[in-house]
Amino acid sequence: MAEFTIPLTQIIEDFDLETVYETKDIESINVGSSDVNRPGLQMVGYFNLFDHERLQIMGKTEFSFLEQFSAEERVKKLEAFFAQKFPALIVARDIQMFPEMEELAEKYNVNILRTELGTSSFMSAIIRYLNVQIAPRRTRHGVLVEVYGEGILIMGESGVGKSECAIELVKRGHRLVADDAVEIKRVSDRTLVGSAPDIIRHFVEVRGIGIIDVKEIFGMGAVKDSQSIDMIIHLETWEDGKQYDRLGMVDEYTNIMGLNIPSLTIPVKLGRNLAVIVEVAAMNNRQKRMGYNAAIELNNRLMTQMEQNMNL
Repeated sequence: MAEFTIPLTQIIEDFDLETVYETKDIESINVGSSDVNRPGLQMVGYFNLFDHERLQIMGKTEFSFLEQFSAEERVKKLEAFFAQKFPALIVARDIQMFPEMEELAEKYNVNILRTELGTSSFMSAIIRYLNVQIAPRRTRHGVLVEVYGEGILIMGESGVGKSECAIELVKRGHRLVADDAVEIKRVSDRTLVGSAPDIIRHFVEVRGIGIIDVKEIFGMGAVKDSQSIDMIIHLETWEDGKQYDRLGMVDEYTNIMGLNIPSLTIPVKLGRNLAVIVEVAAMNNRQKRMGYNAAIELNNRLMTQMEQNMNL
């Protein structure tokens, strides 16, 4: 699986960071690790297992520690740190920096940035941000919609009715995330997030009509830029004689990027209202996550009734 990076300049723009010292090659610097580091151990000279790809963040604790030393001792500690040549040092809380830090940044070609946010708040925000921006990803053919807060990825052969189903769901008050191509990112060990490629975002192809802009026709409330994938629905053409699951006793899953996502296979037949079926599937999936399974509940009632009849 390909590794993804994000330009340092984009991070600066998205977080509105102040550039204290900018290297000449800043435009070519990319960040490829979602982990960040507070260099506490490095300030005391421990550089074993130091990850040179991580952004470094210094806050009040690190500066308070360095203030204890004479200017000469402090320069030695900072020089050993800057010599590691990481992508950037980000200073939190708008802290006023030691004058030698800019000199060392220039010497070792290290960017220095600053934010007014608190150290912990900024670390939490940028880790979440990097987890999404550089997450492993794949593109799947399908439609992603948000239905009652559930992210439903609708998949199936071309022409089976995925886009038409999405339009009907939008008309019923739900939101479109992506049509035709869904870019899926694995943002954690439990979560997949889907979005549309920028060039086709909010557009849907409807056979017989052509391309429509869902945002312009139905309004801003009808679209969403990204959504976690909570369930997958496979649409397939109805086959006479084929046995389809009627009870839902056995949970099915589809594996995407190593994660098993709850899934259903729904046969498409003339007269079936797919939008209503998807709505019910979304609500049922939420109930299952909350611990209630209607099929198991019905089975338990039947078993209880049978035991009572046997005891008569």
